[in-house]
Amino acid sequence: MIAVLLAIYGHGVPGEAQAAYRREAIGAFSPFARSGAWEISRWTGPQREIGFAADELVPSWTADTPEGSWLRVEVRVPGSGWYVMGRWAYGESGIRRTTVKGQADATGTVAADVLRLSGPVTSYQLRATLLRRPGSAVRPVLRSLGAVASARGVPAKGSAGAAWGRELGVPRKSQLAHADHGGRAWCSPTSTAMVVGYWGRGPRPAEIAWVRRSDPDPAVDHAARHTSDRAYGGSGNWAFNTAYAGAFGLEAFVTRFPSLAAAEPLIASGVPFVASLSFTAEELGRDSDGHLVVVTGFTAEGDVIANDPAARGVRVVLPRDAFERAWVRSSSGTAYVIHPQGRGLPAGVVTE
Repeated sequence: MIAVLLAIYGHGVPGEAQAAYRREAIGAFSPFARSGAWEISRWTGPQREIGFAADELVPSWTADTPEGSWLRVEVRVPGSGWYVMGRWAYGESGIRRTTVKGQADATGTVAADVLRLSGPVTSYQLRATLLRRPGSAVRPVLRSLGAVASARGVPAKGSAGAAWGRELGVPRKSQLAHADHGGRAWCSPTSTAMVVGYWGRGPRPAEIAWVRRSDPDPAVDHAARHTSDRAYGGSGNWAFNTAYAGAFGLEAFVTRFPSLAAAEPLIASGVPFVASLSFTAEELGRDSDGHLVVVTGFTAEGDVIANDPAARGVRVVLPRDAFERAWVRSSSGTAYVIHPQGRGLPAGVVTE
């Protein structure tokens, strides 16, 4: 089994760090249909000490990217160069929202949204570059940038009970309702759309006007389109999903939990979370090599109540031990945490 030691931080970028732009030719590295020169503003974070020897890093961010602007996020560890973890923008400005294939060396390998390290590291550094068309007056803003570091270890144990008997009223959305146009692979954006909707946010009518009138839930189609990763070939990129939630003024990040007990304070404080996991039929009644659900609460006995976008009726109750075992084993307890700005989170969920 896998347990997770984790450190995550999130912070804004000082305004002055985004005030000065210079022109830079990025050629073939442009995610737009046409390449060439772009005006850029770059912020490089400090070297961050993790506090233990980690073997994986998952960055995530939120940003405002007006039409004609975009964001590039990179990470490096001691002895490595900069790995590109995403080229991202919200909107329909022609951006080829994408991760970058083929990044592998003696230090690590980028597997879409995860940097897998060849050996343990104890620190890392993040860099963000904001880009806009030359001469443009638009001003993209990086609102938060962070990463979760994790390591395999002794399985975590715990049974907090703080949220047992509580269920949050997260709206239920089904990916199966969109099966005729790709929805069978939309568990991640459907889950993200549920949590965005829980906080009363989502696309405006003009932003979903392109969705056919017969569609049962245009917000799901919108989320799937705006989280699509060109290189990955789908909408399951973890950081792209939290960045999408951030486009609606929410705080959002990817983290990892060593156990359900560690995540229970979120539910107790009224914050649902999206869990990424794979599982077998023996564990949860069917097989999946990668799925996401919204954890909305716990029964009085501690079993997991979830909105499963691939389940008929959506709401399911899942056995606690089997869910926890599959979640921690398969994704090291990966979760999306999405909440309104200014709403505090329980102690231990984020460390600065």
